[in-house]
Amino acid sequence: MSAGGAAVPPPPNPAVSFPAPRITLPAGPDILRTYSGAFVCLEIVLGGLVWILVASSNVPLPLLQGWVMFVSVTAFFFSLLFLGLFLSGMVTQIDANWNFLDFVYHFVVFVFYFGAFLLEAAATSLHDLQCNTTMTVKPLLGDNEYNINVAATTWSLPL
Repeated sequence: MSAGGAAVPPPPNPAVSFPAPRITLPAGPDILRTYSGAFVCLEIVLGGLVWILVASSNVPLPLLQGWVMFVSVTAFFFSLLFLGLFLSGMVTQIDANWNFLDFVYHFVVFVFYFGAFLLEAAATSLHDLQCNTTMTVKPLLGDNEYNINVAATTWSLPL
């Protein structure tokens, strides 16, 4: 109690008095000025590059490199779709938490590309493995295929 006999109310809780921050992603071409837009553009460019590089090798290990191709092609097309939704402004018509969907999308693409990176690195590391093909023993990957796989491994890591 104070000197006048009236009770002093407790100070407000600062955690309750401030509104929660709300971050919204812009629609239209302004999405390209955000980190999310830059990541999607990188996923399109580098994903297409990995797709081209793996497809240009002879794919000596289809189980490993097939997964790399699946990830790069799928992520390439979903990145195009995701970017197209923002560029066309369709995100304003779809009631969803786009901040959360953006985070989940980039996380899933990161996990899949990291797995693809590990598999492509494993396939590339076997380049000296000797294979017996039609009575001749030769390396699993030739020098040119090895270089292509090194490039595909390198470009799949940043995604």
